[in-house]
Amino acid sequence: MSQFVTFEGGDGTGKTTQIRALENYLTARGLACVVTREPGGTSLGKLLRQVLVQIGEHEIAPATELFLYLADRAQHVNQVIAPALKAKKIVLCDRFTDSTLAYQGYGRGIDLEQLKRFNDVADGGVRPDLTFLLDCPIEIGLARTNQRAMHEGQPREDRFEREKREFHEKVRAGFLDLAAAEPRRFRVVDASRGVDEVTLEIRKIIDRELV
Repeated sequence: MSQFVTFEGGDGTGKTTQIRALENYLTARGLACVVTREPGGTSLGKLLRQVLVQIGEHEIAPATELFLYLADRAQHVNQVIAPALKAKKIVLCDRFTDSTLAYQGYGRGIDLEQLKRFNDVADGGVRPDLTFLLDCPIEIGLARTNQRAMHEGQPREDRFEREKREFHEKVRAGFLDLAAAEPRRFRVVDASRGVDEVTLEIRKIIDRELV
């Protein structure tokens, strides 16, 4: 049974929307779910998220960025994820270790093998059973984030959204490489389609996996 389910993908691929839809679907079936995210799944994580995502124009060194994410993950696993899994709940998590490899590894250029060792320390051996990679062309994802910011009347404060296109292309390629390396865990979903189409595909996969 897939008990720990993660959602990965670049900016604007619809992870938050699809996690909420899946939570509603599983809850309607009488299954206990915990929905969480990285960074920001704990009280400490919320403070770290402000630093990492909403710091504005201030630069963060790649190593600093990495260790802040790892600190968030260590606390998150210990306080939220591991206890929920022990209680036999389904955990739906917006980003996990694969985001570290894609963003800090493929995007920032930090050695992947070194990152994997750091991840091993931070996640305490907790591994996703199933990972949805929501994938779409970079221009579609960034257009969605721009549209969302305009709709909410807020400036684009996410440091990653302000990165150059080349960075986002590296991250997308990284996610696809990770998925190709672990086809039994990953399910790559075309997120360029409408929300309802993506939701339906995810439900069909979940119906096969939750046995």
